Amino acid sequence: MTQAAAIRPEAILPDPIGLCAAALPAAEAVRARAVERLRGRVAAGARVPGSALEAHQAAAHALSWLATYVEALRQLLGWARGLHEAGRLTETEALILQIGFGEYLAQIAGGIPMSQGEIARPGDIGLDDADLRPFDAPAVRTLISRGNTDAARARLAALMREGDGMAGFGASGLDSDMEMIRDQFRRFADQRVLPHAHDWHLRDALIPMEIIEEMGALGVFGLTIPEEFGGAGLGKLAMCVVSEELSRGYIGVGSLGTRAEIAAELILGGGTAEQKARWLPGIASGRILPTAVFTEPDTGSDLGALRTRAQRDGDVWRITGAKTWITHAARADLMTLLARTDPGSDNYAGLSMFLAEKPRGTETDPFPAPGMTGTEIPVLGYRGMKEYELGFDNFALPADALLGGVEGQGFRQLMATFESARIQTAARAVGVAQSALDLALAYARDRRQFGKPIIAFPRVHGKLAMMAVEIMIARQLTYYSAREKDAGRRCDLEAGMAKLLAARVAWAAADNGLQIHGGNGFALEYPISRVLCDARILNIFEGAAEIQAQVIARRLLETARN
Repeated sequence: MTQAAAIRPEAILPDPIGLCAAALPAAEAVRARAVERLRGRVAAGARVPGSALEAHQAAAHALSWLATYVEALRQLLGWARGLHEAGRLTETEALILQIGFGEYLAQIAGGIPMSQGEIARPGDIGLDDADLRPFDAPAVRTLISRGNTDAARARLAALMREGDGMAGFGASGLDSDMEMIRDQFRRFADQRVLPHAHDWHLRDALIPMEIIEEMGALGVFGLTIPEEFGGAGLGKLAMCVVSEELSRGYIGVGSLGTRAEIAAELILGGGTAEQKARWLPGIASGRILPTAVFTEPDTGSDLGALRTRAQRDGDVWRITGAKTWITHAARADLMTLLARTDPGSDNYAGLSMFLAEKPRGTETDPFPAPGMTGTEIPVLGYRGMKEYELGFDNFALPADALLGGVEGQGFRQLMATFESARIQTAARAVGVAQSALDLALAYARDRRQFGKPIIAFPRVHGKLAMMAVEIMIARQLTYYSAREKDAGRRCDLEAGMAKLLAARVAWAAADNGLQIHGGNGFALEYPISRVLCDARILNIFEGAAEIQAQVIARRLLETARN
């Protein structure tokens, strides 16, 4: 291990990688026991009954968080090992590893914060002292008692204070190609986004088209689209790096690519050859801006209850119904629209996906298409694209607008995109969290109270250190889920864990960042106020935290059964 500066003996433990490697099996044993305990309460067969999972929801969600923590620690250790093997592990990364393990092991044993006021404790899952006996291992006891100390946090904060840019927060562990991509989009965010983001937010203004056009030229919208359709043909890991950096600049800019990602995944996975040839090149270039039109006013996460109808009328489909929380709808050229084509159904089986072309709206006439209306929904944050309620009254689409040309496949087609969407949302959350840390660290360096910079106070440098630790944990869990996707393996569990944890980390970072700003953080003129508003949505969209925990629990229990 190389040293960025002299090591304080009381701050860093000897051989942190070896210590964490010795402790990880204990956490994995507790996770396995927790799955076994809960499975005995809810699983009647190969599948977990929804009613049983709901009846034991507190235990199920506690299990989801515990398992997410264990996977996060596994990936953090893998990150540190990779850096060590490459001769790139510095004191900064060693402290992040040590503090992360010390804190997360302590929370597994004592209680994991799912949100403010909701603590997932071992007893909620049915774990007793015997189940937690693996935590009696010397490595676990050492990390819990000495891993996350004030001395360790103070030393990490000092290294962060002395560091330059991202280097001050620890190496990402990515290869040189990915770092080149990061550098390119970091420069774009620093030069073209950050100087204007807060003004866009305060004015509730749309992101200027010139920025979107520049993003198109940089390849943002075609990042994962195959080269044969005009894209870059890169993987989900590259998508994470780009989304993280753009979201660090402004979540609205980082989220512009999400709509292209969802539309491209739908078309690549379920579209006909003609639909791929027609739509993908335009999406890749940014010439065609898509939007996702799924949610309805009274359905929320219950997509099976959708009521918007699509009725065949000769050579056209006629869409009637209402949608809500549709992002960037006015300026979109293409809607991926989920509607019910089987009027006799009341579940997922009657849903179909449409590629619905529409004219791009203007500021004076946002929805010029016949049979379509829209009303803006004012929001706290996540601005720059605007949110809308949409109404459809016999909105006409050509017959070939049906994705894949087959009815009843809409929900299956949409489900196939969830892994990528949640991975990207996790990356956006990491970017927002990093933005909060950047702002908080800069403020703590400059703000003086009682004759010294406030970073000198333990409650301040402690917050900064834990922000850096948790951001790295969330980053590595997100990268892992992306690598699994790129390898062609099912990763809904890993993607869900990444999204669940990263969203909480973003909110905690923004909240702590504002606290470090004190009263100034509550003033609209300070960008941390925007970051707080932006961070709040991450626990809601692309699967609310509660829904996400439910999905993770089901996968854990069913995988264990199989």
